[in-house]
Amino acid sequence: MHLWYSLVDILLPFGWLQHGFMKNALLGVLLVTPIFGLLGTMIVNNKMAFFSDSLGHSALTGIAIGVILGIKNPVWSILFFSVLITIAILVVKEANTASTDTIIGVFSSTAVALGLVILSHNGGFNKYSGYLIGDLLSISSTDLLTLGIVFILVILLWVVMFNKLLLSSMNPSLARSRGIKVKLYEYLFTLMMAVIVTISIQWVGILIISSLLIIPAAASRNIAKNMRQYHVYSVLIALISGLSGLILSYFWGTATGATIVLVTSGFFALTFIMKLRLR
Repeated sequence: MHLWYSLVDILLPFGWLQHGFMKNALLGVLLVTPIFGLLGTMIVNNKMAFFSDSLGHSALTGIAIGVILGIKNPVWSILFFSVLITIAILVVKEANTASTDTIIGVFSSTAVALGLVILSHNGGFNKYSGYLIGDLLSISSTDLLTLGIVFILVILLWVVMFNKLLLSSMNPSLARSRGIKVKLYEYLFTLMMAVIVTISIQWVGILIISSLLIIPAAASRNIAKNMRQYHVYSVLIALISGLSGLILSYFWGTATGATIVLVTSGFFALTFIMKLRLR
């Protein structure tokens, strides 16, 4: 971290970066927003926006489980429950007894209700309300190390499995004919999404975590002409929005995650207008 602090002081000698917590937040934004941009492209392509939203809502039950078990760091209990509910949704979806959005809605609503019931017992919900809006400025050196490891793993997995994952999502029958295990890649992607949402939720917030996954990719899709542009624009929009939102939240004194989402929404509006004009 000392090297990062020194680089920031030399390359970015701005007043708002003189604080250690802002340097940590900046590094956090540089690590997490490209991941959101990448994963968001596949989420939008596969029409999984509702699914990513349900992962965010399930965090409440994950926190509640951590409270019951006496776990000091609720991230581990959130991760456990997110993975559990992800697998449960995929298993029930394969049974073809109801539409995917109905299944996700049932699990999401149940998870939220269960979490609220447990956490609100004897009026104790207030101490956990911070998870609803998140606090990027509270990110620590240990958190950044974890995020850095996850960043590297996600990039490596994306490089290795992207082509097979894309084919599996666009044409499952063709993918199977080429020997691709469609279900395996579906599980790998959704579990990877669950891990990212879990790790980021304490800084971004339960209420808006899905927005940061969906809006950059949706904005990119408005103007991208091919798959490469789609990914590049999505990552750039997520990154620029993250940096802009961080700076604006510092001067405005607002929640960082929510400010970033507003900037991404501005990008979506801009690209939507560009798309209409091109037509």
